Amino acid sequence: MSKKKSFVLRIDEETYASLEKWAADEFRSVNGQLEWIIDRSLKESGRMPRKGKREKKDDGKG
Repeated sequence: MSKKKSFVLRIDEETYASLEKWAADEFRSVNGQLEWIIDRSLKESGRMPRKGKREKKDDGKG
């Protein structure tokens, strides 16, 4: 298991309540839901390589 970094996140009450409901609907904690949202967004944007695959960097050479 990889190490996890802890940090403080300040969020308004209405947003937290929405996250809490979404997490409960999917049987996750709010923390787990946030990790899932962030992970999915990073993968979809191509900013995080999939596990087991190396990210290719374009060095501009043909």
